[in-house]
Amino acid sequence: MPHPDEPSALAYTARRVRRHLRWIRTEGVRRLVEEDRLDPVERARTALAKRRWRRAHPGPPGRAVPVYLVGLQRSGTNMLTRGLDADPSVEVRNENDRAVFHRFRLRPDPVLTAAIRRSRHRFVLVKPLCDTHRVDELLGLAGVAPGRALWAYRDVDDRARSEVAKFGDANLRALRAIADGTIGDRWQGQRLDPSVRELIAGFDHDRMTPHTAAALFWYVRNSLYFSLGLADRPDTLLCSYDALVADPAGHTRRLCAFLDLPYDPVLHAHVGARSTPRPRLEIDPRVRALCTALTGRLDALAGRPEAVEHG
Repeated sequence: MPHPDEPSALAYTARRVRRHLRWIRTEGVRRLVEEDRLDPVERARTALAKRRWRRAHPGPPGRAVPVYLVGLQRSGTNMLTRGLDADPSVEVRNENDRAVFHRFRLRPDPVLTAAIRRSRHRFVLVKPLCDTHRVDELLGLAGVAPGRALWAYRDVDDRARSEVAKFGDANLRALRAIADGTIGDRWQGQRLDPSVRELIAGFDHDRMTPHTAAALFWYVRNSLYFSLGLADRPDTLLCSYDALVADPAGHTRRLCAFLDLPYDPVLHAHVGARSTPRPRLEIDPRVRALCTALTGRLDALAGRPEAVEHG
């Protein structure tokens, strides 16, 4: 069911159009086409490869393993999705898939379960970024094979820069709503510890810049990785966007080992060389300290061997 404070269809569409226009102005049309996988030739080629895989691997549906790609928007999840989509044994249910999502939120669990059970692929990749706070529940979804999760994260400055370029002050508005209690049941305020809510409320959001808000939101959402107990779960792999672009082959091999997929260079053929690091953003020192500490915790775990040895 839609949220009570959900905008009308017209208002929602207008918001998306404005967002895409801002994205075109800041990043260009080519970036938008790549971002939303709008190239019809590429999409047709991918669909054909998957059809051939199904024909070569006949069998009844219901055996697919769900893989949940979670984390925070603008953290390289599209790059990971595109890579896994190149494997024909993987069926992709992106967040714009209306059969499984409504306005980027997952539909009720029975809908998701039915979609996974219908699949004739080996894996079903689902990208519920707005439902990241539910990933521990999704991993135990009844009626399907035990799931696995990929938690993607990215350098806080790069993520904040990309977030503001595409979504403007959306994170600032969400933080303000969490602080004043008007967030309701919107996804941004779900499953936050009281200490995190207190932390958010301790800032002056009228003086906060969009980039600082994007960095604080990065901290809030990525902290869920620990508060949900995912750091100790062998069915969850922490994926660093920066590690992927620095070493595409090595990171992809690690990902393939976790999922038990055959490694193929085509899975990272779309990953370009890393550009020269851009200057740090001017972010509130208190937020900067929080993000630096959390980055250290995430980076320390991102390459742990026990996660790769998932059984």
